[in-house]
Amino acid sequence: MSELNSPYTPGTPAWVDMMTTDRQATMDFYGDLFGWDFEVGGPETGYYTMALVRGLPVAGFGEMPPDVMFPVVWTTYLATDDLDESVELLNANGGKVLVPEYDTGGPGRGAIAVDPFGAAFGLWEAGTHIGAYVVNEPGSVVWNELATRDPFGAAEFYQQVFGVELDPLPDFPYTQFQVDGRAVAGVFGMANEIPAEIPPHWMTYFSVSDADATAERVRELGGVTVGDVVESRFGRFTTVGDPMGATFRIIQSPPSTPD
Repeated sequence: MSELNSPYTPGTPAWVDMMTTDRQATMDFYGDLFGWDFEVGGPETGYYTMALVRGLPVAGFGEMPPDVMFPVVWTTYLATDDLDESVELLNANGGKVLVPEYDTGGPGRGAIAVDPFGAAFGLWEAGTHIGAYVVNEPGSVVWNELATRDPFGAAEFYQQVFGVELDPLPDFPYTQFQVDGRAVAGVFGMANEIPAEIPPHWMTYFSVSDADATAERVRELGGVTVGDVVESRFGRFTTVGDPMGATFRIIQSPPSTPD
């Protein structure tokens, strides 16, 4: 099912957003690439912008103040039923809060944190805004994945904080986070040859109908591609970057097989 109407189970990636250096350029790039429409909030929200598929929110972004010089990144938010309790567990297990708990009023409460191994992520306690209302279809998020230099320690951290179950793949160095018997995210170890200046991070995968054509369109729109489109058991994918510097992945799911 691609459309959701109720809050996500704790530990499930519920939302992605970013702080960009140019809100209009971000709208132009992603609007063309994914066919997104946009809903721009008022000045009281800092003009926080919702990206829409079929009129429903799938992601969001705000604009950094001119005097702020943070990297532009997509942030994965994990759902929680109790933000205060999750923050306590996070602190007790070696994590650290970067942006303290904030309350948006009716939409919900959130925070930004970093795990003990250096990967930043968000926490989201839903109110009227559950997070992404459309997933697993072109233009929406289909997967979130943690790259870390200590996959075993990191997996244990998220298990302790969010209660996810861990499901190591038998023939591949990869662990899936399971919630309610369903895979919701993954974690793998960063190879030694990856430069030390690339920190542990969460990566967002957006679904597309044609990975090769989308990669080409990224380049035409002023973005970059990192390597070729490759085939995997999960589909054809590649890593790309938008003109503002945010990195993400596009993936074309494999054809479904008849039952």
